Amino acid sequence: METVRYGIIGIGNMGHAHALSLLSEIKGAELVAVCDTRTERLEWAEANLPESVQRYATPTELFESKSIDAVLISTPHYDHPTLAIEAFQYGYHVLIEKPAGVYTKAVKEMNDVAAQTDLKFGIMYNQRTNPLYQKLRDLIQTGELGEIRRTNWIITNWYRSQSYYNSGGWRATWAGEGGGVLLNQDPHQLDLWQWTIGMMPKRVRAFCHIGKYRNIEVEDDVTAYVEYENGATGLFITTTGEAPGTNRFEITGDNGKIVVEDDTLSFWRLRTPEPQFNAEFTGGFGSPECWKCEIPVESGGGQQHKGILRNFTNAILHNEPLLAPGEEGIHGLTLSNAMYLSSWTDNWVDLPLNEDLYYELLMEKVNSSTFQIENAVSKTLDVTGTH
Repeated sequence: METVRYGIIGIGNMGHAHALSLLSEIKGAELVAVCDTRTERLEWAEANLPESVQRYATPTELFESKSIDAVLISTPHYDHPTLAIEAFQYGYHVLIEKPAGVYTKAVKEMNDVAAQTDLKFGIMYNQRTNPLYQKLRDLIQTGELGEIRRTNWIITNWYRSQSYYNSGGWRATWAGEGGGVLLNQDPHQLDLWQWTIGMMPKRVRAFCHIGKYRNIEVEDDVTAYVEYENGATGLFITTTGEAPGTNRFEITGDNGKIVVEDDTLSFWRLRTPEPQFNAEFTGGFGSPECWKCEIPVESGGGQQHKGILRNFTNAILHNEPLLAPGEEGIHGLTLSNAMYLSSWTDNWVDLPLNEDLYYELLMEKVNSSTFQIENAVSKTLDVTGTH
């Protein structure tokens, strides 16, 4: 195979952006088909894509066409696992948009099906292409920071106006989207949180505020506290209702602390590791000598979505290792599911979480929902600059 023939399911906000990228910017890739259940989006495809790109009204029609090698799934969240499973069964490589799904029970089934094939499976965790987080992961995984003691992430610059939520009736509802800021905006941070430090917490306590700033039925403000097996703790604070927002990720270890903020990576490095200093110091007041080091990082934020598309294409053509394997999507989703469950039960949640209880409570919210966003008008938004 010299070229990967792609089909895209869902050509809304992200899907149509991926379509334009695949047309000319991804070496070794060819966009041959798009699929959407909505007529107006197929009309957009007819008007904006080459005649050679086939259009299908259902995923089954696309799968049975046998015209593609790989499928990019860019639909509402609930459909990611079911469509991925169907694509695997037809023998196609699969790249899914984030999040991996809405609840881990379905994602685990998707992962099990993927494991039974030799097909490539990826997820659009485009922030893994960002040199900031790649360098952070490298520093931690190679032991520069020592054993981790604390992680704090304040990610409140996901500002979303009411007009954003009004742009689609499926948005910000339990039945349509399955959650709010945790499931729609924060999958990248929840993935990076565990990917960079290399561990998941053992238990979670969270407080999710429903419609605090916007007329929605899901959460738009969250504060979560986690504990790790080694005794470390963590804090995750997020919202879509604050302006200006903050994006600051701070990790403290035996050898100092690292802060990622404003596209820079700063390392306050201790000359003597804190445990050693504490064992040897006899002077009462005092602290280890500390040097602030500005870690050089390539500017620009990495290749983002196009980087994942290039990596996935090269994985199929040349067996290049995947930067974001699809199976790893369950980790960030586990964190968000645990936060929801903790808030719903007003209690701690231990990991691995009770998947059956989570699904039961989620379905109760879905089935009892009568919420409708007033003046909701479906429209495709410009996603330039977002993750």
